[in-house]
Amino acid sequence: MSQSVPASAPPATVERTLDDRAVRLFIILAAFFCVNAVLAEFIGVKIFALEDTLGIEPLHWNLFGQTGSLSFTAGTLLWPVVFLMTDVINEFFGRRGVRMISYLAAGLIVYGFVFAFAAIAIAPADWWVKAAQPQGVADYQAAFAAVFGQGMWTIAGSLVAFIIGQLIDVAVFHRIRSVTGEKHVWLRATGSTAVSQLVDSFVVLYIAFVLGPQKWPTSLFLAVSTVNYAYKMLAAIALIPLIYVVRAAIIRYLGQARAHELREQAAAV
Repeated sequence: MSQSVPASAPPATVERTLDDRAVRLFIILAAFFCVNAVLAEFIGVKIFALEDTLGIEPLHWNLFGQTGSLSFTAGTLLWPVVFLMTDVINEFFGRRGVRMISYLAAGLIVYGFVFAFAAIAIAPADWWVKAAQPQGVADYQAAFAAVFGQGMWTIAGSLVAFIIGQLIDVAVFHRIRSVTGEKHVWLRATGSTAVSQLVDSFVVLYIAFVLGPQKWPTSLFLAVSTVNYAYKMLAAIALIPLIYVVRAAIIRYLGQARAHELREQAAAV
């Protein structure tokens, strides 16, 4: 008499790592954070006039006995996005997430400058040096070196200020969060930026232009640092609505339960 063979159970579905929406979200945020940080460093060699860009009369600030117009590095266009990404990653992935991407971004910045200096050092083709003369660039090699060959003091100042600023940002963010809980997203985002960028704005200029070969006087250092800090804070305040938009989009993407789980883990770590 034949016996019936029980039907085998269907194979269990194994979720792959990249199928986890939280993992994909972290990769996207980290990539966007790093590319903005690296780009900000490289385009920062250009100084632009804000008043001329906006088509308004020069404001002629007067601070600490120094006067000037609103001139900033082009990198300031991207740093507010880095602040935003920092706050979002802080919210959902905590201290560990911010530290990881900050060290990664710093490493990528160093990597980029190493190869930029290597590219400057290799011998240019003779025809290439004169290739842009019709556009008014007499020496392409000299122009390339001027744009990509930023001073070592500037690079060092930017990296040190970036790392210190990020570590302060994450500490202040979670300190405010421990007091306010899930409420007042704008307060922990803007408050952490206010403290971290106060340090960042002064450290980068102090290393690059006071300790560096230009030896700025204290009055000029304080004046330029204050103007830069004021710009960054205005940008941070302007981005407050966008923080809520991005946060809401992430919660929709993850789902309420998963988003709440990540925020709880982020606050605990």
